[in-house]
Amino acid sequence: MSTYDTLVFTDMDGTLLDHHTYSFEAAKPALTALDNKHIPVIPCTSKTYAEMIELRDYIGLTGPFIIENGAAAFVPHGILDQKPVGTVWQDGFWCKSFTSPKAYWLKLLETIKTEFEGEFTHFSQMDIDAIQQATGLDEASAARAAKRQFGEPVLWLGSEERKAEFIKMVSERGAQPLEGGRFIHISGDCDKGTALKWLSQEYTRQRNTPTRSLALGDGKNDIAMLEAADVAVIIASPNHAAPQVNKQEELYTSTLLGPEGWTEMLTKLLSLQD
Repeated sequence: MSTYDTLVFTDMDGTLLDHHTYSFEAAKPALTALDNKHIPVIPCTSKTYAEMIELRDYIGLTGPFIIENGAAAFVPHGILDQKPVGTVWQDGFWCKSFTSPKAYWLKLLETIKTEFEGEFTHFSQMDIDAIQQATGLDEASAARAAKRQFGEPVLWLGSEERKAEFIKMVSERGAQPLEGGRFIHISGDCDKGTALKWLSQEYTRQRNTPTRSLALGDGKNDIAMLEAADVAVIIASPNHAAPQVNKQEELYTSTLLGPEGWTEMLTKLLSLQD
């Protein structure tokens, strides 16, 4: 990969962060080596802007990041020489959004609420305590998770059959629902892969050097990112089966779990021990 500018795109929970403890201790050797080689690590996550601002400081990341399953990309000032086309300035970042804001999707949910009375709730209707109970997060983390800008997590309370009807109805109204663990994320036609491609192309255009994207993820919501990347790494999970990725070449799977697998595969693929 030496003839390219390498960009590392990574999921967070279960990939860079341990599935159970949220520790990134096992990833520190690879993070240090990537930093020494000036290879940016770009979180590409379902987390919110508020969550990522806190988390990137905690981990020590200073580059771009992608939030809410590809709803928007944030590029810090100084990373690129020019303002990327179609971005707006927000808190020291150029922000490129790929879907409508949260208010649009809340209106959509309001229009179908009577059809599914008592069968779902969603973050904007839940207090922090209810979000904590549903997610297992502490109070501060739950508050940050609630600060969504581009989509809305729905907590489904009804049957699987009715859930399928709900997903069909919101899809017919223009949403692109994405099922996670307990939540159905209601947002638009955006995904981690689209955001990865946009950011890779922006690096290539502004730096006049081809980029090579390497993506790591462990779940279904990472499939678009893994398929869009030049090199894809499935991180083994203790919690669920590997996502089914439709990619014929440059697809790898770690033997170790979470951040251990993260370091394992990046060390192997990028020769970080050199």
